[in-house]
Amino acid sequence: MSSPWSVTLRVRGKDQRDTRALADALATDETVSWNIDSTQFQFSLHESKCKDLRAMWNTRIRGLIAVDSLLLTLGDESEGSSTKTN
Repeated sequence: MSSPWSVTLRVRGKDQRDTRALADALATDETVSWNIDSTQFQFSLHESKCKDLRAMWNTRIRGLIAVDSLLLTLGDESEGSSTKTN
């Protein structure tokens, strides 16, 4: 039976190392698919109820945000965050 609710996210960090770290943050929760040159990955969520999909989405995004913040803290502050917008 297919799930009526789904979402797919493509992720690319500022470089390949950061992109790998972001994917590793999802390792226990999701299977990620890499593009041919390993510069971006994607994952999909499928749920039978919209509220469950939203909850799963929020959990995954919070994990990605936490890793991105850690990468920013550990990296060169002048380079900035891979998801920072000005």
